[in-house]
Amino acid sequence: MTRATVTKGIGNVFRDLGFSEEKSAELILKSSLLQALQETIKDRGWKQLEAAARLGINQAKMSKLLAGQMAWFSIERLVSFLSLLGQDVEVTVRKAPRGRQLGTVLARTTRKLDRVAG
Repeated sequence: MTRATVTKGIGNVFRDLGFSEEKSAELILKSSLLQALQETIKDRGWKQLEAAARLGINQAKMSKLLAGQMAWFSIERLVSFLSLLGQDVEVTVRKAPRGRQLGTVLARTTRKLDRVAG
């Protein structure tokens, strides 16, 4: 039996896949926004047609969103979609710590489920 070779990543899947630092930063943001959008739609139990109507897009584009096809959507458009669904999107910019020339991109989502009294 042959043993598989495992290479430890650098902690950024997009850099590990060979994307540039700039493209990697964009993909991190887009993937986090897309995940939040997908989770919001799933939590509400919407079908593709209903979600598409609420976002003002057709079902084919909704299908691409739910399949994770990020290339079709800009960061701005994903932020707009989340806003249309009643989600707040917050961006924080701060100076990189001493000794680090380049900044990093970190995306975080917080999930707070609304409780229905009953």
